Amino acid sequence: MDNASAYITATSAVRPQGVFRNGKLQWEHPAGDLQTLLRYGYEQLGSAYPKFHKMDALSKLGWLTAEVLLGANPLLERHAAPGVGLALANRSSSLDTDVRYYDTVKDIASPALFVYTLPNIVMGEICIRHGFKGENVFFVQDRFDTASLAGYVQELFNEKAVTACVCGWVEVMQDRFDAALYLVENQAGERAIPFTAVAMQHLYQTIANGNGETDSRSESTDH
Repeated sequence: MDNASAYITATSAVRPQGVFRNGKLQWEHPAGDLQTLLRYGYEQLGSAYPKFHKMDALSKLGWLTAEVLLGANPLLERHAAPGVGLALANRSSSLDTDVRYYDTVKDIASPALFVYTLPNIVMGEICIRHGFKGENVFFVQDRFDTASLAGYVQELFNEKAVTACVCGWVEVMQDRFDAALYLVENQAGERAIPFTAVAMQHLYQTIANGNGETDSRSESTDH
């Protein structure tokens, strides 16, 4: 698929190696588990959003990755809120929190955990934070299927249902985690690349290889 009606204008990722924006390392993973990285990332951003501390791990991971993606991109200055969509996917749905919630049921069920026993809650947290009101969807897949996700998002642009969309992969299961988000817009900004499934996969693999020094947007990814 190659369509010049939509462009990837920014990327972000949270990986075991650290946190990346546009393929460049923002900060390394401090010693510790995912929760340590999430707390450290929140502090590095200087955010003042107390609700972050009440979220489950999946929501924190998606929220933090979106903050890194959008921190310097106030989308609602360029797009109307109903025109900003969100399309996410992962492998484990909300199973990480489901297991933790089930453990509490043996004693007294935790209502704080019950709130997060749906995978799409992470999208709600991102939308509330940034004021997005457009189309949104959450897919559960065996792997990050960039072809299907790119096809869905491209159709939103073709139908003019959105003028911008945050899309990507946000996965948490016990000690395993992986998040990669893409900002897709209907206008090409500086160094933007055409939005394609191949481009999404290339950018995802570039960061997965731990090449934090590469600005992946500078590479040829349009096929």
